[in-house]
Amino acid sequence: MTNRPDPSRFAHVTDWVFDLDNTLYPHHSDLFSQIDVKMTAYVSELLSMPRDEARALQKQLYRDHGTTLKGLMEAYRVDPDDFLEKVHDIDYSWLDPNPELGEAISALPGRKFIFTNGDRNHAERAARQLGVLDHFEDIFDIVAAGLEPKPSKATYDRFVDLHAVVGSNAVMFEDLARNLRVPKALGMTTVLIVPKNFEPTFTEIWEQDPYEEDDVDFVTDDLTVFLRTILQDKR
Repeated sequence: MTNRPDPSRFAHVTDWVFDLDNTLYPHHSDLFSQIDVKMTAYVSELLSMPRDEARALQKQLYRDHGTTLKGLMEAYRVDPDDFLEKVHDIDYSWLDPNPELGEAISALPGRKFIFTNGDRNHAERAARQLGVLDHFEDIFDIVAAGLEPKPSKATYDRFVDLHAVVGSNAVMFEDLARNLRVPKALGMTTVLIVPKNFEPTFTEIWEQDPYEEDDVDFVTDDLTVFLRTILQDKR
């Protein structure tokens, strides 16, 4: 399903902000499942804990702290660089290159950013595999965010200040509705990316993300088609 963009909501946009995981690449690619397995293994090794117990703790840390990394840092003083390097040691060939998406992003007028709770290396490798990396002005990652993940308002404030983004001139694309609440409050147009036809993949019940309609302006399960529609309206 695609909620057709209203041309008047995008004609003024000068800054296009994209989440990475399950946003720039489709949910069914299942790339994050590799990271999820790596995080469980990391917790298991760190705490000499059986795998099932480590997975339960990993999920609890995610729920309580916003990301597994933040929870591990606060509870166990984990070195974030070590964690990020190990959990992102994955096979990026799972992602199919998407030249059509690259063309659409390239054609958008203004600046384009990746804004991710992952690290820069992960974002660069994923975006390079997709064939879209060269179209972005910068990547704002978890390190640039001071290791404070979305949806913390302080993280959005850092991003906005660093790149002099005016909310009313920006749009944000995200697969988690809770991460659109602050952008909406900052005046950004918000677009929620959902799995194709809402078909379930590896997402678990605890990760379901109901949203307030006031926080989400548009919903789409096809980012490329959505962007192409905007571009058609601009011509």
